[in-house]
Amino acid sequence: MAPGPRTPVLVGVGQWSNRVDRGEPPVEPVDMMAEALRRAATDSGGRGDVLAGADAVRVVSVFSRRYRNAARLVAERIGAHPSDEALSPIGGNEPQALVSQACLDVAAGDADTVLICGAEAWRTRSSTPPDELGWTTQDDTVPAARLTSPEVELNHPAEVARHVYMPTQVYPLFEQALRHRAGRSIDDHLVLVSELWSRFAAVAAGNPHAWIRDGMSAEQIRTPSATNRWVCWPYTKLMNANNAVEQAAALIVCSAERAEALGVPRDRWVFPRAGTQAHDTYAVSHRPDLASSGAIRLAARELFALAGCSVDDVAHVDLYSCFPSAVEIGAAEIGLGLDRQLTVTGGLSFAGGPWNNYVSHSIATMAQVLRDDPGSVGLVSANGGYVTKHALGLYSTEPPAEGFRWADVQPEVDALPRREVCETVDDSVGGTATVESWVVAHARDGAPERVLASCLLDDGRRAWAGSDDEATVTEMRSGAEQIGRSVKIDPAGTLLL
Repeated sequence: MAPGPRTPVLVGVGQWSNRVDRGEPPVEPVDMMAEALRRAATDSGGRGDVLAGADAVRVVSVFSRRYRNAARLVAERIGAHPSDEALSPIGGNEPQALVSQACLDVAAGDADTVLICGAEAWRTRSSTPPDELGWTTQDDTVPAARLTSPEVELNHPAEVARHVYMPTQVYPLFEQALRHRAGRSIDDHLVLVSELWSRFAAVAAGNPHAWIRDGMSAEQIRTPSATNRWVCWPYTKLMNANNAVEQAAALIVCSAERAEALGVPRDRWVFPRAGTQAHDTYAVSHRPDLASSGAIRLAARELFALAGCSVDDVAHVDLYSCFPSAVEIGAAEIGLGLDRQLTVTGGLSFAGGPWNNYVSHSIATMAQVLRDDPGSVGLVSANGGYVTKHALGLYSTEPPAEGFRWADVQPEVDALPRREVCETVDDSVGGTATVESWVVAHARDGAPERVLASCLLDDGRRAWAGSDDEATVTEMRSGAEQIGRSVKIDPAGTLLL
């Protein structure tokens, strides 16, 4: 079937890992993005004006925020003069959201070519004083980039007050809830999670763009060591996203008629078939539980309905994988078994977790996988926050019969139950609560130092608590089951056993 002239098509993808850890010179993010776009243009096989004629350059946050208008700097470096210079809000969902928006713009005739790019240089930034980076600066005369959608606050004051706001804390809280729901012991669940992550590491070993290609056994992943310390138990360092990378990725989306005019060979074309998005409650405090995602469930259901297929038709998958719990929740809500391959890159722990830009790499890798398996269907999921903001996409080398289709299922998600939060547990509720989930944060030397717990009051509200009391930390780190245990919380939020 021939695609219509306004059918959106992904024609070029580019990736670059700048191995500063192996002696390669540091490169600032806008130059990394420009290089990734040049690689994407080469990948397309089209003529030299693939980039120069772009209508829009849209950049993924985070380090791009150090520039007043990163999109303009990138455009200058590739010789483009776009009418739209844009920046995404913060969130790992944004690369897929940007692809979906590009497809809508192309289908509507509002753009012919959209360039999407992102880059992070965390290893350099974290080791170099800001005034010594030498990165390009822009003064106030440069118009700020358009923000593609509003920023939102993801942390409830009750969470901030109890110092529960780091992803390294929240995702293991989800993990404990998932384990308990499955009826597994802590040790048995750790084996399951490490085996899942070992399969991701094996994929990364074969991915030329992955940051860590050593491959890791399940035992290596779950066993603490000098290089694999406990971060927030029950997660070792290898179960966390690896953001100490210098990586860039870029995507070129255009109309089918533009792709033809540019001379892009048909064997390079990958069609976005459908996309959906939604968000769970912005604050984790309001989630009905810590082991599910209504937004992913409803977004996935609509995604397959729009594309006219089912999960059984999906041959290749890349689930957002900042932590194992994100994969487990995503797989369960979409209807994917953990025993199948759930990544094409190796995931954020091994392929690399370049902050908000991982999914640009995911889509780029998926495009090549689909080119190598013509006619098959690939699924990409993207997640921002704490299993909070979601964007899903289906891709194939075959054009969609009804053109690209997209939906925001937020109204359905908003109708789902939500939990209220108690900011201060006082005498009015008796101070008694039941542990819903808990984790133990460890110091860099490996010593357990603080307990964090999500608790439920008798009236159903969620309350957050913590303790650095040595006896409490020791007991909560003993390996004994704590979920369902009755505890006390004082008005300061201290967990009392």
